[in-house]
Amino acid sequence: MEGVSLTHTDRLTTPSYTENLIGTLLAIFGNLLVSIAVSIQKHSHVVLAGTKDQRQFYRTKTWWGGFVLMLLGEGLLFVSYAFAPLSLITPLSAVSVIGNCILGFLFLREKWKPKEFLKRYVLSFLGCVLTVGGTYLFVTFGPNSHEQLNAENIVRHLIGWPFLLYLLLEIITFCLILYFYKQRNANYLALILLLVALLGSVTVITVKAVSGMVVLSIQGSLQLTYPIFYVMFVCMVATVVFQASFLSQASHLYDSSLIACINYIFSTVFAVAAGAIFYLEFSHEDVLHICMFLLGCVVCFLGVFLITKNKKKAKAFEPYVTMDMVKGVPTIHEKGWAVQPDYNGSFSYGALVNSDTVSTAAVPSMKQENLAITPGPGLPYQTTDLKKD
Repeated sequence: MEGVSLTHTDRLTTPSYTENLIGTLLAIFGNLLVSIAVSIQKHSHVVLAGTKDQRQFYRTKTWWGGFVLMLLGEGLLFVSYAFAPLSLITPLSAVSVIGNCILGFLFLREKWKPKEFLKRYVLSFLGCVLTVGGTYLFVTFGPNSHEQLNAENIVRHLIGWPFLLYLLLEIITFCLILYFYKQRNANYLALILLLVALLGSVTVITVKAVSGMVVLSIQGSLQLTYPIFYVMFVCMVATVVFQASFLSQASHLYDSSLIACINYIFSTVFAVAAGAIFYLEFSHEDVLHICMFLLGCVVCFLGVFLITKNKKKAKAFEPYVTMDMVKGVPTIHEKGWAVQPDYNGSFSYGALVNSDTVSTAAVPSMKQENLAITPGPGLPYQTTDLKKD
């Protein structure tokens, strides 16, 4: 720290259009590579599912090619945080949404009839246009300042009262939401994704700090010897792991398109707020630029909503009944798998064991009260004896 002779004014953010441009381009190309990688890996799964190939997906060259591209894309995104403000990098994840939408038509060859294209995909096309327009607005009118993120500057931001107050409010909010989610079984998507967004605001702060110090170290100003680097690195890894856990829980309860839309909106809002509070990214911007930046974000939100709204919904789970052959008691399955499993040790209404020599039988619909008339002699049971999983 002793070799740094910058004054407080010099340490503040200074205009740097070149570095902002580099960071923006790195983020755009990184998001595009991630969307291409996801499409390649999805294509690998689709090909394996449509053939008699018994190999696991991780044994195919296609899947590994997508994995390498994903690592490269995430690496570009990581480096981009060192050159541009959070407020520019985070909303650019909408680029991956556009990429997935386009690649769904071209690379994965999703089926659609030319006559029905305008009717079925007009919302996706309009969403792409709005997302591109919103991206142009927030990139053009976003903060044009940058700060060298050495260890001293990061510590100064970390102990500043604006961030400490923000961190206190965030911890209280996170604990309250987590209490309702875990103890009160409030499995609402908004609550789960709020947990993800609150963690994400800490993640982007730490990612930018770690990325900035790594880039400065590569440029010759070694920052890896300061304890703050390892504190930020541990916080970055921990918040990413917990985000992935909550997102996995949400994906088991709700549709992926809805998760993508709401998560993008929440994560962007909290990330922009974190950048404005921790790194003071809007301290030198006028009201017009801030309003136009916010307008661009809102337009992007609307575009992403229209793109994800047109995605195909997964088939909802339908309850089914199985007969336990040991106890002779029907079981009503009201929640669980989206596809009814095959039961080799029990009879299942609506999920008969499939074989080449047995044709599919149509099972008549049965009311719950009629299930009590089928037991064997000496084993009567009533509707109340039905057990549920």
